Amino acid sequence: MKRCVIAGGAKIADYARIQGMFKAEDYFICCDSGYRHSVALGRRPDLIVGDFDSSENPHLDVETIVLPCEKDDTDTVYAVKEAVARGFEEFLLIGVCGGRLDHTLGNVSILLYLDSIGKKGTIVDDYSEMEVISTQTALVEDRYPFFSLLNVTGCAEGITIRNAKYPLENGVITTEYQYGISNEVLPGKQAEISVAKGKLLLIKVERE
Repeated sequence: MKRCVIAGGAKIADYARIQGMFKAEDYFICCDSGYRHSVALGRRPDLIVGDFDSSENPHLDVETIVLPCEKDDTDTVYAVKEAVARGFEEFLLIGVCGGRLDHTLGNVSILLYLDSIGKKGTIVDDYSEMEVISTQTALVEDRYPFFSLLNVTGCAEGITIRNAKYPLENGVITTEYQYGISNEVLPGKQAEISVAKGKLLLIKVERE
């Protein structure tokens, strides 16, 4: 199954990094002003979605879904749901973090939605990669200078971290006390992270 890449309208500073993550067979959706990223990336979208309140409809010879301005779903959320309906199992979201904090937090919650329906989602911004850990064990390579674990659902229990500067065994992280910030992978190792109950947001930091 091909991966679906979805571009939102937030700023992307390092297009070369994003280009290096694309696969030839990726299905590419641009959301409203996220279309400008397709030009910079040199990648033609397969689908354009938006209410076009932040940019004009480019009117390309590309499938386009025009949405009403007043709706419950943001353009990005709609695009994700549309891609789920089309059968995609893996998602890479770009241009969805930065700028307005409300949009950023709303887009991060998309990872929780995808995890809840058994799909794999990753958000990439100019500094990091983000994913949700629930039942699976996550690995972090030592090429990442830092990684952080944030509870975004209430309470996460039975947290284990191995091969890291700050290991943890059967730990608990709540939303009120986020002590899982800026851990480091031991040189030459892969950090192993698992959680027995709840969900954690894993942020693998590439640069500050």
